[in-house]
Amino acid sequence: MKFEDVVGQAHIINHLQTSAKQGRIAHAQLFSGKSGSGVLPMALAYARFILCGENHENTNSHKAFDKLAHPDLHFVFPVNANNTVKSTHPTSDLFLKEWRQFIFENPYGNLFNWYQHIEIDNKQGNISVHEAQEIYKKMFLKSYEGGYKVMIIWMADRMSSQTSNKLLKLIEEPPEDSVFILITENKDQIMQTIYSRCQLLEFPPLSVNTIANGLQKDLHQSSEEALQIAYKAQGNYQIALRYKNDNENELQFEQWFITWIRSAFKAKGNKAVVNELIQWSETIAANNRETLKQFLNYCIEFFRQALLTNYQSESLVYLTPKTNNFQLQKFAPFIHGNNILPIFEALEDAQYHIERNGNAKIILTDLSFKLTRFLHVKEQ
Repeated sequence: MKFEDVVGQAHIINHLQTSAKQGRIAHAQLFSGKSGSGVLPMALAYARFILCGENHENTNSHKAFDKLAHPDLHFVFPVNANNTVKSTHPTSDLFLKEWRQFIFENPYGNLFNWYQHIEIDNKQGNISVHEAQEIYKKMFLKSYEGGYKVMIIWMADRMSSQTSNKLLKLIEEPPEDSVFILITENKDQIMQTIYSRCQLLEFPPLSVNTIANGLQKDLHQSSEEALQIAYKAQGNYQIALRYKNDNENELQFEQWFITWIRSAFKAKGNKAVVNELIQWSETIAANNRETLKQFLNYCIEFFRQALLTNYQSESLVYLTPKTNNFQLQKFAPFIHGNNILPIFEALEDAQYHIERNGNAKIILTDLSFKLTRFLHVKEQ
């Protein structure tokens, strides 16, 4: 991954290149940006620039980096045991093969995509205190090529408090020529003592034109098709790629959503259907936390698309449900200015509590009962 491979963020590229050329490389940097804004690709390009220089010569160093196997490049990311790695204290090194494959296939992927890739089922990944011990060992090794050592910690907000405390001294006073690049989508969830010792670099969402240009370059899309997808992506290049590749998860989410709203419509005053909602909540709650968060995001966007359809903003509507006998145009009149804010608030509250390990069955059941009321609110 080189700087020219990163989609957009030209001002950040310029800042990183300029500071590196001037020898002003902060030893601890926090790259913060939402999924799809290019934070991981930028971190990789920056690490390549630091370790291999700005030229693109076909040296052993460049070849090693391009395989993500450079001896002075290290990675840490959330993991958990799966059917292959059965360790009680799994660390990133046990998943390096999968991690490299993940980056090559999906450099703009998010945590949900990563958990799917390593098939950890309903478990949550984390960066444990055992990982911190490995980080110490690696960063105190002598640089293989005599220059910098770079440690990229992806989704650093997944570090436990024990891990953060153990790394605090190392990040504050690292070995000579060591660079830590911490990546997060939620900078507020980074322990404050870690946060305060890092140089913060924030990544804005990508513009429509930037995404469209990226799709034309990377996937050879026509300008018209690329622009259409870019409007749907909402600043997220991963979403743009997902629309192009017709992501299977979206179809599953659509089926869950339509089953849910159909039951919610019928549930008012109907005890049998109320039981269906409770059963639906139990079924969906069996999924892992990241899947639930992704699904609730999908629900928010589906309701937004219904609202836009209801108010005849066709130019902003891109959603085309694939489920038989379901038409967005017939559903749209039930989503209006008198109930959309309560619906959004209920979904965001559910996300908040699921993120904090609330009981998913109770959260989704409560959300379902609220939705039953909201869908029957009349537009004034």
